[in-house]
Amino acid sequence: QVQLVESGGGSVQAGGSLRLSCAASGRTLSSYAMGWFRQAPGKEREFVAAIDWSGDITDYSDAVKGRFTISRDNAKPTAYLQMNNLKPDDTAVYYCAASVYRHPAVSPSMYNTWGQGTQVTVSS
Repeated sequence: QVQLVESGGGSVQAGGSLRLSCAASGRTLSSYAMGWFRQAPGKEREFVAAIDWSGDITDYSDAVKGRFTISRDNAKPTAYLQMNNLKPDDTAVYYCAASVYRHPAVSPSMYNTWGQGTQVTVSS
């Protein structure tokens, strides 16, 4: 059974940093793209960042570009989201997801395995 387990969420003041991790088990995910999404209360789930199977190609939403960095270690296998200069608008539950494709995708429909989510709260 495939499992994705996120960790690293928490509470931080604006301008601070957090690093999210997404550990995968039960499936060889090194051949597939990974993504991070987030969902704030009362809002739809939105794309944050994605990385291709090799780690060479990344994509970011305009809201986080320049502040967040996605990476992966296929040997573990684990995906990461380094979040710097956090803002109150970044407050949400963050989910990692594994795609059925090798290249990064923005749409949640391109991902078939999801973690349980980790809360990130940024105070002003």
